[in-house]
Amino acid sequence: MCPSDISQEELKVVGSVLNDPTKALKERFRALFTLKNLGGKVAIDEIARCFTDPSSLLKHELAYCLGQMRDVHAIPILSSVLESDEEEVIVRHEAGEALGAISCPSVLPLLEKYCSHPVRELSETCQLAVERIRFHTSNSSSEHVSKFQSVDPAPPAEKRSVQEHRQRLLDESLPLFERYRAMFALRDVSSDEVSSNDDVTSSVLALGEGLKCTSALFRHEIAFVLGQIASPLAVDCLKTSLANGEEQPMVRHECAEALGAVATEECFDILKVHMTDRDAVVKESCDIALDMCEYENSAQFQYANAVDQK
Repeated sequence: MCPSDISQEELKVVGSVLNDPTKALKERFRALFTLKNLGGKVAIDEIARCFTDPSSLLKHELAYCLGQMRDVHAIPILSSVLESDEEEVIVRHEAGEALGAISCPSVLPLLEKYCSHPVRELSETCQLAVERIRFHTSNSSSEHVSKFQSVDPAPPAEKRSVQEHRQRLLDESLPLFERYRAMFALRDVSSDEVSSNDDVTSSVLALGEGLKCTSALFRHEIAFVLGQIASPLAVDCLKTSLANGEEQPMVRHECAEALGAVATEECFDILKVHMTDRDAVVKESCDIALDMCEYENSAQFQYANAVDQK
C-alpha cells in the first residue's frame, strides 16, 4: 500500500496499536515500522505519544525510527528525550543519534552540550552526531543512503582494501567517526556486486573482531551492522556477546536482533535460550528477534504490515 493511499484515520488506527500496552510487543513493533515507512506528521505524532511507555527497548526503537524518517517535525520530541535525565541511556543515546540522522544544523548546540557527558555511550553518540551533521553540511551533495536503506551515523569511507578498512576499524587511537566510516565501508563490501567471496568473508570476520573493542557504543553498532549483513558467518561472535552477562545490555540487545536477522535454525535455538534473560531489554529483544526469524522463514511479503492486519 502506497503512503498516499493511507488516510489520517488509518494512520491513527496503526498508532493505536503502537500505543496499546495490552498488545504483544511484536505487534507494536510492526505498527511502529509501518508508521516509519508511511511517514508524515501524523505518523510522527503517533510515535511520539509512545515515549511514555515503560519499555526501554520500545522507546529506543521509537527514537531510531524517528531518525530514519529524517523529518524535522521529530526534532522537538527527540530533543526532549535526549535531555531527560529520567530516561535510560539506551533511549537517550538513540535520540541523539536520531538528531544526527535528521542532520539539521539547528540541533548542534544541544548535541554539543552532551559531547562531554560523563556517560560514555551518550557523549560518544553526540560526538558522532555532531560530526555527521558537520560532514553533510560541508558535503551537501554527499548524503548517503546505504543499499540496506538505512541512514547511518557516519558515511562509509572511501574504497580501500578490506585489510586497510579492518586496520582502521580496530585502531582505537583514531577518532570514532573515522572508525565508524571504516565499519560501514566493510558492511558495504557484502552488498557490492564486484566483491569477491573472499572479501565478503574477510569483511564479516573483521567486523566480528570489532565486538572486542573497548567502546560499548562501537560494539553495539558492530552488532547492528552484522544484523544488516545477516551472514551466518557472524553467528558465533554474536552468540558469544549475547551470552556474556558482563556485556552492556545495549550491545547484547543488538546481538539478539542481529541473530534474528540471520534467522538460521541455530539462531532460533540461541534466542530461545535467552528468552528468560534477567535484563528486560535483552529478553524483549529476543522476543522481537524470534518474530523476525519467523518472518524471514515465512512467505510474508512485508514485515511492517500493520495496515493490512489492523
